[in-house]
Amino acid sequence: MALTSEELEVDYDHAVEIGHRVWWVGHELPGDPFQCHVYLIEHGDQSVLIDPGSVLTFNDTFRKIEEVIPFSNIRYFICHHQDPDITGALGMIDKLVSRDDALIVTHWRAEVLLKHYGLNLPMWEVEKNEWRLDIGSRVLKFIFTPYLHFPGSFCTFDEATGVLFSSDLFGGFGRDKFLLFAEDESCFEPIKTFHEHYMPGREILRHSLQIIEKEPITMIAPQHGSVIPAPLVRPIIERLKGLECGLYLMARSDTDIHRLTKLNQMMKGFMKAMVLYRDFGDIALHLLTLIKEALPVEGLEFYLQRGDDELITHLSAENLYHGVSTAQTDFFPSLLDGERPCSAEDNALNYRWLKVERDQGEKSALFIPLDMERHGGMRAAALLLFSHPMEISDELNEILGQMLSPLFVAIERENIYRELESERNVIYSQSIRDPLTGLYNRQYMEDAIVRLIDTHNRSYTAGLAMIIADIDNFKDVNDRYGHAAGDDVLKSIGDLFMDKLRKVDIPVRYGGDEFCFFIPAHTLNDSIIVAERLREAVKESDFKAGDDTSFKVTMSAGVALHRQRESLQEFIKRADVALYEAKKMGRDCVRNA
Repeated sequence: MALTSEELEVDYDHAVEIGHRVWWVGHELPGDPFQCHVYLIEHGDQSVLIDPGSVLTFNDTFRKIEEVIPFSNIRYFICHHQDPDITGALGMIDKLVSRDDALIVTHWRAEVLLKHYGLNLPMWEVEKNEWRLDIGSRVLKFIFTPYLHFPGSFCTFDEATGVLFSSDLFGGFGRDKFLLFAEDESCFEPIKTFHEHYMPGREILRHSLQIIEKEPITMIAPQHGSVIPAPLVRPIIERLKGLECGLYLMARSDTDIHRLTKLNQMMKGFMKAMVLYRDFGDIALHLLTLIKEALPVEGLEFYLQRGDDELITHLSAENLYHGVSTAQTDFFPSLLDGERPCSAEDNALNYRWLKVERDQGEKSALFIPLDMERHGGMRAAALLLFSHPMEISDELNEILGQMLSPLFVAIERENIYRELESERNVIYSQSIRDPLTGLYNRQYMEDAIVRLIDTHNRSYTAGLAMIIADIDNFKDVNDRYGHAAGDDVLKSIGDLFMDKLRKVDIPVRYGGDEFCFFIPAHTLNDSIIVAERLREAVKESDFKAGDDTSFKVTMSAGVALHRQRESLQEFIKRADVALYEAKKMGRDCVRNA
């Protein structure tokens, strides 16, 4: 059980010791949902202040520091990022610090912005110092958490106490009451709300969480929200791993929230569902529950059709509202043709009763076409399944008019999410591919192959081989035929590799005319056979210069089989040595490590 704030008798007007010689020295700002925290590591004249705070809180922070140690004992000022709520006080600190060895500790990506404060204090970049800071009998380890919430984000782990100063990670906001210590797993709700809109994506979040959880964490001290004690660390990490993030990108142009605020009392439950739930199925089921309070409805379904696409997406409880694509329905296209769809803006109603076949038999259904004109030819409709048909009346029209906006908002939001997901997949694909050859780039390699190596480390049967290759005398191609011809060769070879390799193989443009291939293999001979096949394919191909002059190129390759516990760098180095041997042997050959 975690201790409650009452049991800890927390007095927020004074410094609070949250760990051995680790202090909270922040200040509660009334009405501020973010409540930025400042932490002090007490360590003699090598003490550390973490995320100094803003000009609004620093006077109180300074007073609390002086309750513990003289301010002059602080040598290091860690700034996890550059936002003014944690760095605004640097100007005040710059004037207070008199010692010559004081440093601002940050990432280079933050430094390029922090320099605009015009500070005298020098910067100490974590990535240039092996991500570690030895303050004398105590080591702080810096953990890179890119894109959470900005490219150079990192956390600080105090190896002496096991406290993780997590920056924006594990932060929360929105609580009615300031609570320094999380008391139970109810603290996840403000954490969830904070991360869903603030962090760019689940995979990015999960990547950093998997790195963080390897550390022996006894406490998490975030910039916002509540300090997470040891019993809650593992449960909170596990729940965050499955959290959908980056879901509010559309809020910059979407106006649905304004319409939601105008809904009557019955629709307030739906508004809450839109805030709390990401999954469209949760929203649809919640909305169905609300509709059942007013009408004898048994089910709620939606239909989506994009432009001229013949496929129709049918979202229903039977498919958990994930959507099933179908080439035909009994009524959807024909009913929409020539119909004026219902508009959420003016509550214009245009519905009709139908008979539809379901697993439970024939059902009476109310078909409501929805206005999706703003979405490039998108057509949509809602279908309410009734236990029995109703007479059209003013009361029914009034209820349907009230429900029209939630129906429209639900499907429009889901459509936006699907578009965003599609765009995100395209952007991600572009970010991991070399634009010339279409092969994976080094950034993707360093991420994906580390995971494959981890798998092999855990299971000997998950063998992994690497082929590193380059085009022999490629400089001569550029010199003789021009760089455009050289690019054409690389592109053609990239296509050739994609054609010759399996889907499970990972081809990478390592740089210039150098390529890497990672293939599942249990023996060195298996990988040599693949390398020889690629070498022969290159040798047998004809390439053309701009004047249609044909020429040949050859390829040399080095092969290595991964050894358990071997790092990616060591793996590449062995394959590279084999490639060098192939070059020494006269090129156009394969050698193994």
